[in-house]
Amino acid sequence: MVAKQATREAYGKALVKLGEKHDNVVVLDADLSKSTKTAEFSKAFPERFINAGIAEQNMIGMAAGLATTGKVVFASSFAIFAVGRAFEQVRNSIAYADLNVKISATHSGITVGEDGGSHQSVEDIAIMRSVPNLSVVVPADGVTAEKAVFSVYDHQGPVYLRLGRPSVPVIHDENVDFKIGKGIEIRSGKDVTLISCGIMVAKCLEAADILKQQGIEASVIDMHTIKPIDQDLIIKKAQETKAILTVEEHSVIGGLGSAVCEVVSEKCPVLVHRMGIKDIFGQSGTPDELLKHYGLSTDKIVENTLNLLKNI
Repeated sequence: MVAKQATREAYGKALVKLGEKHDNVVVLDADLSKSTKTAEFSKAFPERFINAGIAEQNMIGMAAGLATTGKVVFASSFAIFAVGRAFEQVRNSIAYADLNVKISATHSGITVGEDGGSHQSVEDIAIMRSVPNLSVVVPADGVTAEKAVFSVYDHQGPVYLRLGRPSVPVIHDENVDFKIGKGIEIRSGKDVTLISCGIMVAKCLEAADILKQQGIEASVIDMHTIKPIDQDLIIKKAQETKAILTVEEHSVIGGLGSAVCEVVSEKCPVLVHRMGIKDIFGQSGTPDELLKHYGLSTDKIVENTLNLLKNI
């Protein structure tokens, strides 16, 4: 059986390890610490944890102030609130000032599940990657989520760290080379390149296995950093395979697929097909039901890959 762990769970555990190593780490939360998993940090370091209440705008303002005193601040909430409710504070108080705040957003995408469209954030990558100075990181599993926490701590400047709610397969081992701005080629193939992030990376690996049975060799890229995106790796795979399929649990507008298209259109034009949410809101359902409903199942990745290859 494949081991599973939610990236938010790995985030909570990693924060404790980070706090043990660095006494300038401060964690804020918008009264959601049991869900965002910052509760573990609050128990270990109560003097360095602040429950800001259901008030993301104030929380981001507090994070900005703490960062000016030399603290490295992890500010946590659900993605829809960390981005949507507090956008002006993120832009003007943190990014504009280029402060060392890490905005850690859990419950992103449609796999929030039964909470429905009001709590499902499918626009957050597009919004955050458009803000100057702000890096955007979307780990695919628990291993890279933990490594991402340490990497964003070392990274000078603001970061948006996007995490998920459900448990997802562990696809990387502890020796994975995780660097902000550098994608990971998990599998190398000559026929097509599947570029994904977050929970959809595991689905792409499943699809690559099915495609292999049909004689098609697919490269699979874990593009965990959407901004700055790994242009060198995208160009290399565009030249090698001549076709790219992007897969994301996010709107097709402004997310990973758009970022990849921006690179290839300027540097190495090839055929790209984008899979994601088709400019519509989510709805209530289990994560698997929603992924199937919105065309993000493994079978759909296989189907879209085959259709893409017909057009080369």
